[in-house]
Amino acid sequence: MRHLLLIDNGSRRADSTRNLRRLAATLGERLGESVHPVSLLHSDVVPAAELDGRAAETLAPALRRLLGEGQRELLMIPLFFGRSRALTEFVPETAAAVARECGEFQLQIAPELCPLPNGEPRLVDILVDHVRQTAAKLNRSAERVVVVDHGSPVAAVTAVRRWLSERLGEQLGVTMQVTQAVMERRAGAAYDFNGALLEEVLRALAATDRTTPVILAMLFIAAGRHAGSAGDIAAMIAQVQADYPGFEVHPTPLVGSHPALVEILQARVGG
Repeated sequence: MRHLLLIDNGSRRADSTRNLRRLAATLGERLGESVHPVSLLHSDVVPAAELDGRAAETLAPALRRLLGEGQRELLMIPLFFGRSRALTEFVPETAAAVARECGEFQLQIAPELCPLPNGEPRLVDILVDHVRQTAAKLNRSAERVVVVDHGSPVAAVTAVRRWLSERLGEQLGVTMQVTQAVMERRAGAAYDFNGALLEEVLRALAATDRTTPVILAMLFIAAGRHAGSAGDIAAMIAQVQADYPGFEVHPTPLVGSHPALVEILQARVGG
């Protein structure tokens, strides 16, 4: 009998773990199976008191627990947009180390959220929905959209943002200009494929035209260090707006809040 693990990268913010648990519970209801919410790293430092008294679980301890319970067939469902090194390196290395300690087991990894080259049109639909929801709340038209993600040193992960941004632009039409930005990137020409940093993009847009609002399409699953009301992006927006009075930046909801995300996860499992 297979056991399902819904995996995210992990965060030191409790909201991220709560979101992971919510998605795992909803997916489990859809599939009629138990889905274990597990983070790769970080979340185990969140006090259990902030998580309804139940500490978060990270990958290696979760694997040891399941193997100790006699489970040997595991299916991992990634909450990752692209095939990052977390999936290609960290997970196999961690699984191999646990296997040496606890005995061999079968670990399958379902496809990521937006596997290229075909991509995932339902993710585009989520972004379109979020952009239009955000635009509808404004008192004036917003003709500029910036798609922002965390950033990755892996070109294949950046390619996912590019694919989604291009399809988003096609769906929104000529009335909205879609550009891209990254929250983090490594220095040097070797990482120019990441594109420009978000702060640079926002300041350039403000300097060009501070009267037309910008919608920030958030390519993030859950609130964490970057996304969310207490994240770096909110602080950055506040600073840019302080330097350019009258400039408006409106982040969309996060991808993890959209009900269609569970449909994508269900499809990855084949349920």
